[in-house]
Amino acid sequence: MTVPELTVQDIEVFIEGTGPNAVVMIHGWPDTHRLWDATVEALKGQHRCVRFTLPGFDPQQPARATALTDMTALFGAIVQAVSPGKPVTLLLHDWGCVFGYEFAARHPEQVERIVAVDIGDHNSAAFASSLTGKAKWQIFSYQCWLAVAWWTGRHIHAGLGDRMTRAMAGSLRCPTAPESIGWPMNYPYAMQWFGLMGGFRGAAPVELACPLLYLYGERKPFMFHSPQWLQRIAARPGSAVQGFRTGHWVMVEQPGAFNQRVRSWLDGADGQTLAAGSAIPSRSLPRRPG
Repeated sequence: MTVPELTVQDIEVFIEGTGPNAVVMIHGWPDTHRLWDATVEALKGQHRCVRFTLPGFDPQQPARATALTDMTALFGAIVQAVSPGKPVTLLLHDWGCVFGYEFAARHPEQVERIVAVDIGDHNSAAFASSLTGKAKWQIFSYQCWLAVAWWTGRHIHAGLGDRMTRAMAGSLRCPTAPESIGWPMNYPYAMQWFGLMGGFRGAAPVELACPLLYLYGERKPFMFHSPQWLQRIAARPGSAVQGFRTGHWVMVEQPGAFNQRVRSWLDGADGQTLAAGSAIPSRSLPRRPG
């Protein structure tokens, strides 16, 4: 069992591997730092892999909802602790993308590049307009259910909140073990729909200045990005996009292909200057599932 190397604001931080560059891995709902087990094994020969469980997502710890500003401050403290004076690579999934994009917007000097999985321009007008009425209803339905599950667990009955959360995780075919899933993990949805702790009203648009590798699952009822997002990222020097024949948890459903793609992009970019026009060329734009 991996032992944490340091603790930052009561969050255990795990560091594995060697190399001059740190890859900070941030998971989403309803996962923990263990989401990245296979990815760490694939990368740790050449990179320092840094991971932690988001506040409130550790089933062994008390509920801990964290506001957007506080979350980005936590990320900054972890980055400073593991890579003082040198920017890091962020590897993000799900809510990790939302919080990680905000951190990169507020502290661009601390982020050299980003690998983002399955969440793109989530707060853009282009994304909203790309969704069908059915997709909007599906997003509203599952996210509001989880927001209500958080409220239920917090204010009415923790066991009922857990059961609601696990039922939704099962319906979404989440690969995480049900016993590790609980209502405290749902606070980002309460932020989104109930405005908990200010919600995401102050979040910056997803306009990233650094190189980006964007990977996403094609086998979903709707995408979490707009077509314009794919086109824009694919056209940027040093950035790339790729779709996988998976659902939302790409790194779990196709770990070999996922880890190989991440490793090749990171290792290829490592040997080049990351200034505009000088990094690895973009891959051709993948087709959306039809």
